[in-house]
Amino acid sequence: MNKDQIKGTLKTVAGKVQEKAGQAVGSAEQQAKGIAKQVQGKTQKVAGDVKEVVKGGIGK
Repeated sequence: MNKDQIKGTLKTVAGKVQEKAGQAVGSAEQQAKGIAKQVQGKTQKVAGDVKEVVKGGIGK
């Protein structure tokens, strides 16, 4: 596991929390920011996944 996978996962979780908090207080802006953060986190994790695959392929 590399740092992009970890950071991406954490960002996704933080985005989910932000989205739910926005729902709880009725803030569409916070919900949207939370969803955007989730997308960023998922993208970063996928980039980390790709790095792991490349690293595994090069080492073999």
